[in-house]
Amino acid sequence: MYDRNKIRNFCIVAHIDHGKSTLSDRLIEKTKAISERLQRNQMTDSMDIERERGITIKSQAVTLLYKAKDGNEYQLNFVDTPGHVDFSYEVSRAIASCEGAILIVDASQGVESQTLSNMYLALEHDLTILPVINKIDLPAADVESVKLQIDKELGLDPESAVPVSAKTGQNIDNLFEAIVTTFPPPSGDPNSKLKALIFDCHYDVYRGVIVHLRIIEGRITAGMTVRFMNTSSEYKVEETGIFVLDLVKNDGLAAGEVGYIIAGVKTVSDVAVGDTVTDANAPCDEPLKGFKEVKPVVFSSVYPVDTNDYEELKDAFEKLKLNDASLVYEKDSSLALGNGFRCGFLGLLHLEIVQERLEREFNQYVIFTSPSVRYQLTLHSGEIIICDNPADYPDPATIVSAEEPYIRASIITPSAYLGNMINLCIEKRGTQTGMHYLDEKRVEVIYEMPLAEVLFDFYDRLKSLSRGYASFDYELIGLRETDLIKIDILINGDPVDALSQLSFRANAYEKARHVCEKLKEEIPRQLYKIAIQGAIGSQIIARETISPLRKDVLAKCYGGDITRKRKLLDKQKEGKKRLKMVGNVELPQSAFLAVLKAKTD
Repeated sequence: MYDRNKIRNFCIVAHIDHGKSTLSDRLIEKTKAISERLQRNQMTDSMDIERERGITIKSQAVTLLYKAKDGNEYQLNFVDTPGHVDFSYEVSRAIASCEGAILIVDASQGVESQTLSNMYLALEHDLTILPVINKIDLPAADVESVKLQIDKELGLDPESAVPVSAKTGQNIDNLFEAIVTTFPPPSGDPNSKLKALIFDCHYDVYRGVIVHLRIIEGRITAGMTVRFMNTSSEYKVEETGIFVLDLVKNDGLAAGEVGYIIAGVKTVSDVAVGDTVTDANAPCDEPLKGFKEVKPVVFSSVYPVDTNDYEELKDAFEKLKLNDASLVYEKDSSLALGNGFRCGFLGLLHLEIVQERLEREFNQYVIFTSPSVRYQLTLHSGEIIICDNPADYPDPATIVSAEEPYIRASIITPSAYLGNMINLCIEKRGTQTGMHYLDEKRVEVIYEMPLAEVLFDFYDRLKSLSRGYASFDYELIGLRETDLIKIDILINGDPVDALSQLSFRANAYEKARHVCEKLKEEIPRQLYKIAIQGAIGSQIIARETISPLRKDVLAKCYGGDITRKRKLLDKQKEGKKRLKMVGNVELPQSAFLAVLKAKTD
């Protein structure tokens, strides 16, 4: 029976590896939402990639029924969210569909950078925050110290924090009671005009687009005709239901509830995350505000390995965009690789995940070009252009100045690793703007640095130099002037546009040398010499040479005059020259991928 006062909508947010998915498992297990036979670890991580990497990529909604100590049965709708900074847009969408947020803090690690940014995100949406101290079963757990951090750094009441162990299930009952008593029931009138927010979607081959909704006002039932306000397209609802890890059909959804609708939507472009769904016969007056527009920070071009697969890749991107609203793409083409797409990502991990999902879920084998950020160029004519693609870089003689995006990076590290963090940031052209000790053991440093420097191996090196203890979060702060150049890669004198890169001048030599070395390892030897060069304009700054395969033409000569041998060698040399004139070097896909990978040495 529907009772709005007995519904609680909340999300679980935290820094990476603080135990969100494990806590979700315990909540599901405790309410016996699924049978023990089907229970496994990371229940809310449905993708293989999530389970292999041990990270959450997609927010996952689950509805649970919990019988509280007051004798009432409550409907708990919760969302397990990602912790990595690249997936913060997923977190913001989850937060918009809730009234409360469980903020998890690791009892051994304490408050970290993503903990703070997720809390501010929740406060922006006026959510009630319930702090939870997880991993109290660990020998290194220090609950009292973490309570002090919750008070001092987060400004939350440390006494309201619930200490739990998601791994062992300790204190989970207390957490359920805190959820019921702390979080408010949803507002909204079930008898008003229908107004529902689309917070996610996914594509089913047999049933079309399955739309994930949070009903703000009114109710939705099967048989109704609904309108998507953004595109004005109308569909008849075939089925409504809730999520209990799988789709569970019900009679309808009313104000305050979270669930899905199936309406036979086959046109993928008709559905947009953040759109408002209303009744076609009695529409609401104005759409909901939706979500903040996502701003990609990393750009790369994507091409199918086989140019005939372009249309299939286009379909794959449309379906992936449904499930990953932060992906931005447009058509692109390259002389070397044919037609493809120019894509915007929220970070390098996001790029990697999109690549893996294209291969696994859509059987698309693709080539990614070197990632770049978005630069602003001022020309002599006074025109200001935005450039994120080396192919669009104008003649350097026409450029007056170039500006690149800068970020404010916040690094929280144990004080023992402070020297390593400072050296890393200085190496990445960072300028320190602040440093303060959070307690006796931990220090926060604030640096302003170019976004381009953070793209490649910054996060990996930060973790290895601090043995995994440092945490990192950043925000864009605007554009600053830079000395920008374009590096061209030439194979036997011919530029390969897909390998071009935009770079800070001081880093150009090292980048070009790295690309040339990688290509030398990947390009197979031919019967003629192959020259791999890195160039800035007409100036060659790096070179590697692949020596030719050669047949032993002297094998049949035993003894005899040297002139006969020389004659045979000269004849072979002439043949090689002719080969080189007509020889075309084929670049394997592995060569493009090798260039993408950051240096490991």
